[in-house]
Amino acid sequence: MVSIVFGLLTACFFASSSLMSSRAVKIIGSASSVAWVMLVGLIITTPFVVATGVPANIGPSIPWMVVLGLGNVIGILVAGFALRVGKVGVVAPILATEGAIAAVIAALLGESVAPIVGFMLLVIVGGIVISAIAPDPAPLAKERPVYAVVLSTVAAVCFGVSLFAAGNLSNDVPIPWVLLPARLAGVLIILIPLLVMRKLQITRSTVPLIVAMAFTEILGFVCFAIGAQYEVAITSILSSQFAPIAAVAAYFLFKEKLGRFQIVGVIVLVVGVTALTLVK
Repeated sequence: MVSIVFGLLTACFFASSSLMSSRAVKIIGSASSVAWVMLVGLIITTPFVVATGVPANIGPSIPWMVVLGLGNVIGILVAGFALRVGKVGVVAPILATEGAIAAVIAALLGESVAPIVGFMLLVIVGGIVISAIAPDPAPLAKERPVYAVVLSTVAAVCFGVSLFAAGNLSNDVPIPWVLLPARLAGVLIILIPLLVMRKLQITRSTVPLIVAMAFTEILGFVCFAIGAQYEVAITSILSSQFAPIAAVAAYFLFKEKLGRFQIVGVIVLVVGVTALTLVK
């Protein structure tokens, strides 16, 4: 029951973050959006990092922390660009394939992969292709569907790398230290350069979005970590459902309509990710 509750909470938090990001990036751009979210996130997590103290085995974990931080920040940045030129209902399901990509990385690094896993990965790729080539009956202003799918796929790969790194860290350092790398990397490599170049943007209307995004990103990860302690598979399956939740919410909130084949692509992606999680 705990894994179900926290898995659903994770999905809701991540879906909320995707929806708010789709609005913020259209106003202040992806780079500024990520920069502010990471700054607020760093402010939130720092007290918890200080409270837990420096882990005794931090040395071997540092390379994984670097990979985690860079993968997460670059992924969020690229996902923001995707949301500027694509619909939430198309972008979010592709981002949800991060777990499948982490499985591929594990396979490439030597972990054995069952034939059914390989088949489900092909199904997921098929869903991405369908989403890319499907006609859009109600395009948004300045929408570029194929470009959005390409960017979403790149972002998903970055998230997959970050997720794989997080998996190697989760048993060695406390949760606040797993949250720290991305927030610190975002401030160092995005916010500070934008500030120096005087290109850091913010508007009154985006402040609530930025703060809420920072909280939902952190709360989503914390909820996933709690649920995974009880049942990893159930928590993973339910958390990946942030994609259809975000798609449905975007339809009602932003009037984003998907074509039949786009919906088919989304369904294939969701089914593929869910089945792969069950298999794994």
